[in-house]
Amino acid sequence: MSDKYLTKIAALLRKAETTDNDHEADAYLQAAQRLATLSSVDLAVARAHSTAQEKRAVPTQRTITIGEQGRRGLRTFVQLFLEIGRANNLTCDIARNSTRVFAYGFDTDIDAVEALYSSLVIQMVRASDEYIKSKRYTQEKVGRWVQVEGARPGWRGPAQEWQERPVHATTARVNFQQAFAARIGARLKEATTQARAQAVQADTAGATGVEIVLRAKEVELQDHYRANTTARGSWRGTSANSGYSELASRAGDRAGRTARLGGEKAIGGARGAISG
Repeated sequence: MSDKYLTKIAALLRKAETTDNDHEADAYLQAAQRLATLSSVDLAVARAHSTAQEKRAVPTQRTITIGEQGRRGLRTFVQLFLEIGRANNLTCDIARNSTRVFAYGFDTDIDAVEALYSSLVIQMVRASDEYIKSKRYTQEKVGRWVQVEGARPGWRGPAQEWQERPVHATTARVNFQQAFAARIGARLKEATTQARAQAVQADTAGATGVEIVLRAKEVELQDHYRANTTARGSWRGTSANSGYSELASRAGDRAGRTARLGGEKAIGGARGAISG
């Protein structure tokens, strides 16, 4: 007996066992029995085939280590992971110190996100390192108000003065990596939207109910997250307290546009925590 017939019979049995309509259940069961008789296969064998080949995936939760506490760059690493996760049906909670991400979703989706992250975080770090070494960010200045030295009660001059200084390397790195992560998120979101539209379009007769299946998956993931999350408060995200660098942001966006998204294996095998 070929898998082709076993799969057909198993599908009919599955419909018979899941429908709430007694008449439909009987019709599916009779169809399965007729096909089984013609193919000389026992219904129990078909059920076993269905169990082995089509185990139903269920949402799960996985903890991903981003880096050790105190390491630089953890927040931008988390931002990158979140951008990839959103495009792959994950909902995430973040540890307060940004050392870990708690991902909620299907195993295959979490695997895909980890694989993408393991490659992209290395690309992001390397690209930002190269940009910082180039010193191009020093061509830009950032201004801020500073306290005038000697200003005190009774002082008749201005208490503060505007000063401009070259952008600091830390500011440039943060801005670069923020823009890189945002561009990656936009690229992945566009790819996901296109893939979903193509799947729905291909289902012209509604035979597989692609839209219904995708929506049901979203609802199942939402219910799973609400039932299992222990998050309190909200993640603060990334910031560059020393200012903003337009040049670094543009450079990060360009690097994000050219980063490799698929097909490459993670550099160095299994992903470890990135120190920054």
